[in-house]
Amino acid sequence: MVRFGVTGGIGSGKSYVLRLLAARGIPVYDSDAGAKRLMRTDTDIRKGLTDLLGEEVYTADGELNKPLVSAYLFANAQNAGRINAIVHPRVKADFNRWTSCQNAPHVALESAILFEAGFEDTVDFIVTVYAPVEMRICRVRERDGMAEAQVRKRMEAQLDDEEKCRRSDFVILNDGSKPLEVQIDGLLQILGKMEKAKD
Repeated sequence: MVRFGVTGGIGSGKSYVLRLLAARGIPVYDSDAGAKRLMRTDTDIRKGLTDLLGEEVYTADGELNKPLVSAYLFANAQNAGRINAIVHPRVKADFNRWTSCQNAPHVALESAILFEAGFEDTVDFIVTVYAPVEMRICRVRERDGMAEAQVRKRMEAQLDDEEKCRRSDFVILNDGSKPLEVQIDGLLQILGKMEKAKD
């Protein structure tokens, strides 16, 4: 089994690419959904977040106070690092458990912050979905109704896309210049060769 990570900045089209991969039968682990679930249910994470942000990090009914966490998380890279250090070791363990239950030649780990969260040592191969900054801003503003300044602030909290591309094994260019399906075909050929080499 080849475990590959798929990353990309906000508005890059990463989630769309992963839907295309899932449509081809590749199991996809959504690390963001996993992190959100674990922040609600994992006692070690709950303790770590409460120690970091105070009792108000969880509401009276035990739900995560998302506005508080988001404000802290996106304030600066140091804050994001503190939260990542609490949450992402548990997400890695959850991904490893999930992977052991899959019966497929390849599985994908979706993570916008793959490098920042230290997931590169959890996967065999890394794919970045790349789109130009202005295109990403337009996509996010249209999709989420965010102000441009808010989108830029979120982008600044993530690793620079050019750096992600440099550290990746494969880059999918999502700017409309080359069909995504053709690029995914190329990716799957590489993954197929990797799977055969492991046998």
